[in-house]
Amino acid sequence: MSDSYNIRQATLADMPIIVAHRHQMYEDMGAADPAIHAAFEAHFLPWLRERLENGRYLAWFAETPAGQVVAGVGLWLQDWPPGYTDWSPFRGYILNVYTHSDHRRKGLARLLVQTALDWCCANGIARASLHYSDQGRTLYEAMDFQHSNEMQLNLTRLSP
Repeated sequence: MSDSYNIRQATLADMPIIVAHRHQMYEDMGAADPAIHAAFEAHFLPWLRERLENGRYLAWFAETPAGQVVAGVGLWLQDWPPGYTDWSPFRGYILNVYTHSDHRRKGLARLLVQTALDWCCANGIARASLHYSDQGRTLYEAMDFQHSNEMQLNLTRLSP
């Protein structure tokens, strides 16, 4: 049960945990390539550091009573133009949702995502989005996330 865990906000010193969770998340989805892990880190660490320092990336962790971090969530505040009905200059993007395998099915992902959503509400962020894995889809639908009309194009396939 999630009551036996402590939720805390991440700091700059937690960057290695965030990187490890992101890597493990991709590995659990079958998408991590060990050969590119070092390159991934080289690109992700500067991005993460800049956003943690400027407050555009926030993260929260679930810890055991012994202080072991067993789950995490990230919230990236994306620049967004104010719209006709939403004047916030940011959109919340939830990412890096990860729970260690031996702590899953205890409500930690839900609790952490809700923590990020609560932060958004308290800070005037009117919209949040995320991409989901097959494992996470049911959770996000249960939390009332809706499918959108967003389309994407992979530009790397068009490069010469």
